[in-house]
Amino acid sequence: MCGILAIIGRGKEEQLFRQLSKRMTHRGPDESDFHITDKGHILSHERLSIIDLHSGKQPIQGTKTAYMVHNGEIYNHQELRDGVLKAHTFRTKSDSEVIVHLYEEFGYDFCNRLDGDWAFVVVDGDDFIAGRDPMGVKPLYYGLDERGRIYFSSEMKSISDQCKTFSTFPPGHYYTQKTGFVKYYKPEYEDYLKADQELDFKLIRETLTEATRKRLMSDVPIGVLLSGGLDSSLTSAIASRLLAESGKKLHSFSIGLDADAPDAAAARKVAAYLGTEHHEVHFTVEEGILILDKLIWHLETYDVTSIRASTPMYFLSKAITDLGVKVVLSGEGADEIFGGYLYFANAPSAEDFQKETIERVQKLFTADLLRADKSTMAHGLETRVPFLDKAFLDLSVRIKAEEKMPKTYDGKEKYILRKAFDTPDRPYLPAEVLWRQKEQFSDGVGYHWIDQLIEYCATQVTDEQLAGAATEFPYNSPATKEAYFYRSIFNKYYPQVSAAQTVRKWIPKWQENQDPSGRANAAHIQADIEIAKTTAVI
Repeated sequence: MCGILAIIGRGKEEQLFRQLSKRMTHRGPDESDFHITDKGHILSHERLSIIDLHSGKQPIQGTKTAYMVHNGEIYNHQELRDGVLKAHTFRTKSDSEVIVHLYEEFGYDFCNRLDGDWAFVVVDGDDFIAGRDPMGVKPLYYGLDERGRIYFSSEMKSISDQCKTFSTFPPGHYYTQKTGFVKYYKPEYEDYLKADQELDFKLIRETLTEATRKRLMSDVPIGVLLSGGLDSSLTSAIASRLLAESGKKLHSFSIGLDADAPDAAAARKVAAYLGTEHHEVHFTVEEGILILDKLIWHLETYDVTSIRASTPMYFLSKAITDLGVKVVLSGEGADEIFGGYLYFANAPSAEDFQKETIERVQKLFTADLLRADKSTMAHGLETRVPFLDKAFLDLSVRIKAEEKMPKTYDGKEKYILRKAFDTPDRPYLPAEVLWRQKEQFSDGVGYHWIDQLIEYCATQVTDEQLAGAATEFPYNSPATKEAYFYRSIFNKYYPQVSAAQTVRKWIPKWQENQDPSGRANAAHIQADIEIAKTTAVI
C-alpha cells in the first residue's frame, strides 16, 4: 500500500521533491499528497487506497503537532484504538493513523505494539522517527544529501540521484537522530539454540489460520497468488475457508508460459478443489525479455533469482489489477522457515540446518520480499504474506531442527507443514498437491523460461565483456553472462556504488552447481527418480 517520501531538513525545492515522489506513482495510483511542515520538512505520499477509502489521505496529523506517512497495513489497529489509545481522538478510520497516536502516547518506544507490515516516518517539529516492520515486508531506504538532509523513501529511485550515500533501512529497527538505529525486534528464534519446541500440528494450523484471517482485512477485493505449490495452495485453502464463513468466494490467480506449465496445471487442480474463481494468465519468453529493462528499474536489484521470478509476477500483477483486485495473499516465507529449498537436504547437521533457516528468514527482505513487493506494486497491487506473521514465526522457527530436516531426496521437504494440514476428516488440499515436489516459481511457470532467458542473455554479452566484469563492476562482480546483462541494466538506472551495495545475491549452500534454479540441485533430479519409483502417496 502506497509509496512514502520524507525529507528531514529545510529546502525550497518543492517542485523537485514533488517530482521525486512521483517516481513512485505506480505504488499509489489513487491519490498523491504533499505536506511541508512548519519547520520546512517534507512529507509526501502516493496512495493505494485499501482501508478507509474516503478519509484516509496522508500525511495524517496527530492530536498535536506530529505528522505521519505510512506504507503498509496495521492489522491490530482497532485493538489499539480500543485499548491503549482509547483516550485519543482520531481524524480518520485509517489503520495508519494509530502510528502517530502511538508516538504521542509512548514516544519512540512503540514499534513492538504494531502487528502488521509497514514503513513509516513521523515528524514532530524538528524531531522525527522512522521505522520498518520486523521482516522488511515493506521496503524502505534512507540517505544523506550534500547539505546533510536525511531522506526516507519506499523505493531507491526517489533518492538515488539526490543522496551522496544511501542504503536499505534495516528491518526490525527504528531510527531517530537522538538514538540512531535501534533494534526493537528481538525474537527468541534468532538464537539457534532456542530451537527446542516440540511439534504441535494443531497449533501450527491454528496459528497460520489466524495469520491469514487478519490479512483479509480490507475495504477492497482480495485475491490469492496460486502457483499450485504447497505454500500458495495452503494459503488459498485457508483463505477460501475463512471467506466462505461470510459467504464470499476467493479469486485465485496463476501464470505460466502456457496451460501445460507445471504451476499452471497444479493451480487448476487446486482452484477446482477449493472452488475459487480462478484466473490463468500466460506470457511468452519474448514478452518477458522485452520488459526486462523496465522490470529491473522497478525491482532495483540485479539478483538473478529475483529477476527470473519477478518477470511472471509482473505480468500476473497487471492482469490482477485490470480486474479490479488491489490485494493478494502470497506464500513467501514458508521455504525459509521450514528449509523447503532442495539444497537444505544437503545440510551437514541439524545445527547448520537451523542456522541457515534463521539467516534465510532474516535476509528475506533482500530477495523474495523485495520481489513480492516491487513486482506487484509496479501495478499498484499489494501483497500480504501470512507465513511471516510474528506469532507464526515465533512458533515455527523454534521447532526442533531435527523435525524439519528433509530425510530423503523424495521431494517431500516441509514435511511438518504438509503433515499439519493433512487432515483426512476435512482435507485442505488434494493429496497430490499437498505432497507435490517443490518447484521454484521461476521454474514452475515453465522450464523454457529460464533456459531461453539464459540463451538470450548469452547473445547480448561478449566473452570480453564478461572477462572484464570484475573491473567494470568491482562490487558483487557478475560471474555469468546472464548476471552481467542484468547488472548492466541496473547500472544504467542506478550507477551509484551505494545502489550496488543494497543488493545481496543469493547462492544456495551445500550445492556444487551455483545456479540458483531449483533444477540445478541434485536433489531435484534424485527426487524425480524417487517419485517415479512409486505411485504411492505418503
